[in-house]
Amino acid sequence: MATIASVHAREILDSRGNPTVEVDIRLSDGGFGRAAVPSGASTGVHEALELRDGDVGRYAGKGVLRAVANVNGRIAPKVAGREALDQTGLDRLLIELDGTPNKSALGANALLGVSLAAAKAAAASRHEPLYRYLNREARTLPVPLMNVINGGLHADNPLDVQEFMLVPIGGGRFADALRMGVETFHALRAILRSRKLSTAVGDEGGFAPALRSTEEALNVLLDAIRKAGYRAGTDVAVAIDVAASNLYQNGTYRFAGEGIQRQTGELLTYYARLCETYPIVSLEDGLAEDEWEGWRDLTARLGSTTQLVGDDLFVTNPARLRRGIELHVANAVLIKVNQIGTLTETLEAVATAKAAGYASIISHRSG
Repeated sequence: MATIASVHAREILDSRGNPTVEVDIRLSDGGFGRAAVPSGASTGVHEALELRDGDVGRYAGKGVLRAVANVNGRIAPKVAGREALDQTGLDRLLIELDGTPNKSALGANALLGVSLAAAKAAAASRHEPLYRYLNREARTLPVPLMNVINGGLHADNPLDVQEFMLVPIGGGRFADALRMGVETFHALRAILRSRKLSTAVGDEGGFAPALRSTEEALNVLLDAIRKAGYRAGTDVAVAIDVAASNLYQNGTYRFAGEGIQRQTGELLTYYARLCETYPIVSLEDGLAEDEWEGWRDLTARLGSTTQLVGDDLFVTNPARLRRGIELHVANAVLIKVNQIGTLTETLEAVATAKAAGYASIISHRSG
């Protein structure tokens, strides 16, 4: 039996240069796990709370020393000596120690660091890669969604839509799909340069050119797919993340970059036209996170032909996902571990989606 021997947290910097929590866990048999907690720029209001210090004189208030102290002072003594392979029991204890619905007492970033580090340590103890430790039936790699044009909160450009992604559906193997996406990415770079557009990148590594509309960005993507030698919609398709909650103000969706305002019904018609015109196979966060009725209409209209992904809508929360399933809202869920704060709850969301026939898209965060 491998038990938790030590837990230690520290403050590190993420890919945006903002502080985040890193946790080390060492087991009695020498198994070791280290986890750094991700952080998002575009976040849903229903996400578990990321605890920040609020001291404007240090990292502009974004320090995480309080969360680090919670791990080292309050969590570590409670989990010491626990069986490392009992992930569910560990995560339930973490949830109980916090005692709030959104993990605001200790911080979801504190809980998640411990939860993930424990899982990595347990996998190391069993001399297994993490994916096999979590699911011994895993055999297939997913089709990658490759974010190549950034807009919205992820870039300083006029694009209102947050992400434009390549979906290399024609790749027979993951290696082929990866190559197809990378070749198209380089073709996109060449096209942007030839048109005197910036190839500087946004928060998520995609290009952030000063394109003026969603259609202009989609047309550039189609040009890149063809330049790379592929057929749009057959070899390489497109996915978009609208992040519509960021556009929603007082019942209206404001596309500031385009100077356009749309009501929900108008937006649904717009999406239908986009999906008819372009090879869009996946539409993420097309409506605001609490517009359940509009989401139901969107699903009825496009759900049979397009993957409709709930990110801010579901926030990897099994309860919100179950509500969506009952209402026939969306048909896929984006999975981000820090939205819910423990590995066990994340896996519950994946299992809930699978049981209902919803797809799960495993996602990073932008930091």
